[in-house]
Amino acid sequence: MKYRLLISAAAALALSACGGGTDTADTDAVATDTAMAGDTTTATPAGADASAMTAQAFADKQAASDMFEIEAGKLAQSMGKSQAVKDFGTMMVTEHTKSTADLKAAAGQARGVTVTPKLDAMQQSNLDALKNAGDQFDATYKQQQVQAHEMALATLQGYAQNGDTEALKQFASKTAPVVEKHLAEARGLN
Repeated sequence: MKYRLLISAAAALALSACGGGTDTADTDAVATDTAMAGDTTTATPAGADASAMTAQAFADKQAASDMFEIEAGKLAQSMGKSQAVKDFGTMMVTEHTKSTADLKAAAGQARGVTVTPKLDAMQQSNLDALKNAGDQFDATYKQQQVQAHEMALATLQGYAQNGDTEALKQFASKTAPVVEKHLAEARGLN
């Protein structure tokens, strides 16, 4: 396990050296390899630092996160092999739909903040991978859910502590424990 992690880290460093900087895809590949290798330590995912995030950037990131969870949850309901995955998918659709509504309400209290969910490239790629996972759907879904919830939790906790808009800080504080619960349940999926 440590050997695989070391090889993954070395590969990521080599790739980032070629590009002259750190690419989040390289960091995410290391995080994915680490997760697949069974490492249970949690590093802060790339791009999850919310300390310098504006209110609009936070709203955009959170709306995209909710949208990914809803779309992936719908796929889990229809393509999941185990009942646990199907049930988790149902919970994701319900609870992240509520999160989006709560985010819109908080953004309504903030000046100039809009909620327009749009998936980022990684989220779209993950949905595409789920659609094509076949018999590996459940394992792929679990791995993606752990990673997505780790990133969302880091963003929520960071914004709750350091955000620039009180209504959104309150939303982040209220939502973080829900996402933490989702993360624990995702890790326990079989």
